[in-house]
Amino acid sequence: MRPPAPARPWTPARIAGNVTLAFWLIAGVLLAWYLVLAWAPEKVAKYGPSYISGLLVTLQLVGISILIGAVLSIPVAIGRMSTNPVLSRLAFAYVYVFRGTPLIAQLFLIYYGLGSFRPQLEAVGLWAFFREAWNCAVFAFALNTAAYQAEILRGAIESVPKGQWEGAAALGLGRFQTMYKVILPQAMIVALRPYGNEIILMIKGSAIVALATVYDLMGETRRAYSRTYDFQTYIWAAIFYLVIVETLRNIWNLIENRLTRHLKR
Repeated sequence: MRPPAPARPWTPARIAGNVTLAFWLIAGVLLAWYLVLAWAPEKVAKYGPSYISGLLVTLQLVGISILIGAVLSIPVAIGRMSTNPVLSRLAFAYVYVFRGTPLIAQLFLIYYGLGSFRPQLEAVGLWAFFREAWNCAVFAFALNTAAYQAEILRGAIESVPKGQWEGAAALGLGRFQTMYKVILPQAMIVALRPYGNEIILMIKGSAIVALATVYDLMGETRRAYSRTYDFQTYIWAAIFYLVIVETLRNIWNLIENRLTRHLKR
């Protein structure tokens, strides 16, 4: 019979962890109590559909931006790894600018700044695109996430040992075959977690599009608050964002466990 495991000592870190957990449990109970007391069925019936509509806009915005950014990130990542100094520096400049400046500044520069060039944009037929707030938001978000995804992809590819290239060459595989069949499958396992983090950051960062008159989840929340002055409208928005992020986190964990199951044997 095994002897009982020794009791864990109450270290300062353990005490702080338990105190923090207790604080959040109490805060959660108080928040739930407040929402129950402040529950207003007429407001839910009136503004609930708007929240659902805003939620769908948020998911569409992030989904489209992520997909476009993924496509744009491929040539940027190739440029970052290129031995051509011109391509390498251009790709570095793109990544440096979009990772080094706030997303809200990029959105405002595109949404408000391009309006100053309306005659020029009309001359080339682009004003019809950039006059729409939705298009400007997608454009800004796609350019921003492309810079981050390019660095994720570059880092993942460079993390694959050089011996994999040498082994593929010994088998007679071409450079494209080596990249597609040998390097990328290993690189994507490394990049999977950072990609998930980038999507989560984009979901949370998407709230700024409300400042550019796009009625996403936060935009609908601001409109509901301006008409009711009820603070719980923002609490429900935070709950919606938390549910989205937690759902995505669990889905991503399932995908990661599925794709890396061979590494755990």
